[in-house]
Amino acid sequence: MSLNANWSYPTAVRFGAGRISEIGDACAAAGLKNPLLVTDRGLAEMEITAKTLDLLEAAGFGRAIFADVDPNPNEKNAAAGVQAFKDGGHDGVVAFGGGSGLDLGKLVAFLAGQTRPLWDFEDIGDYWTRADASAIAPIVAVPTTAGTGSEVGRASVITNSETEEKKIIFHPKFLPAVVICDPELTVGMPKFITAGTGLDAFAHCVEAFCSPHYHPMSQGMALEGMRLVKEYLPRAYDDGSDLEARAHMMSAAAMGATAFQKGLGAIHALSHPIGAIYHTHHGTTNAVCMPAVLQFNKPAITGVLTDAANYLGIAGGFDGFCAYVDALNTRLGVPKTLTDLGVTNPDIERIVAGALSDPSTGGNPVEMNTENTTALLKSLI
Repeated sequence: MSLNANWSYPTAVRFGAGRISEIGDACAAAGLKNPLLVTDRGLAEMEITAKTLDLLEAAGFGRAIFADVDPNPNEKNAAAGVQAFKDGGHDGVVAFGGGSGLDLGKLVAFLAGQTRPLWDFEDIGDYWTRADASAIAPIVAVPTTAGTGSEVGRASVITNSETEEKKIIFHPKFLPAVVICDPELTVGMPKFITAGTGLDAFAHCVEAFCSPHYHPMSQGMALEGMRLVKEYLPRAYDDGSDLEARAHMMSAAAMGATAFQKGLGAIHALSHPIGAIYHTHHGTTNAVCMPAVLQFNKPAITGVLTDAANYLGIAGGFDGFCAYVDALNTRLGVPKTLTDLGVTNPDIERIVAGALSDPSTGGNPVEMNTENTTALLKSLI
């Protein structure tokens, strides 16, 4: 089976090893002439970034870069990125990296032409209609991890640095015009990032599959995304140069992000405030939260996870699925508790309040309230 392909859903995706060589053509296809590459500080110094800038320059698109991006990007990063975009007279963005680089890059392309402040566009009701859609710059997305799936998403997760809350900014035109998924770019990921980002993709698939909302297409993608993670994440973790495993994990990431338009749930509702306050890695935090959340939701998800277990070849139905999750976390070196993750003496009341106000709560199969969410959080400490 060839792992080199083009497809559209609804953005144009160029998938396959070595396809970063097409970055100039991708920019041209998106209508760009003077793009700004946005990435995070760590990636800015890496060979894959230098190579991409070389390719852009050779294709006549310059080599402008903005990399003042935190692991949990915030409004200060966004303001600096917008200023760099305007100062350079740029007409679009190449969002390059993991979730932080992709989310911040998309936000810069969105905000650069707006006149209202950032938080006016939070994903509440129809706030997204406040934006001037005609002023949103085109985006080319290049993921360098296999987890968030932000390259096929219509939103960015941004931390409010003053309140230490993660906010979701949404607009349909956040969706990149062209995506390059090149698994060669993920070969250099260290094991803990391979594990954390891969388990983020898994969490997206699991929560989407368990969401009570109706979306049969998302349901199918979530199920197959789980299978790809089960088959290929351990391989990618054990051998980072396994291009077949890396490619399938890039697919799983995109599938999870597409699937979770059906809904997320308590895993992300808890992970967002924990990450915003204590600066933990998002995917790893999801993985720590998942076993307890599965038990929390057991009354509502026993049937669907039994179906998933059957498809995945896991014996034992719901309990077997939960045992598999525990075993996978252990195999990939995921901490057992939030304390083991480095979250000591957490502010329980603050985290619970943040979780209950997070949009992800709306997709949880069991209704979350102060009492049961507090008990859930305490079980994770």
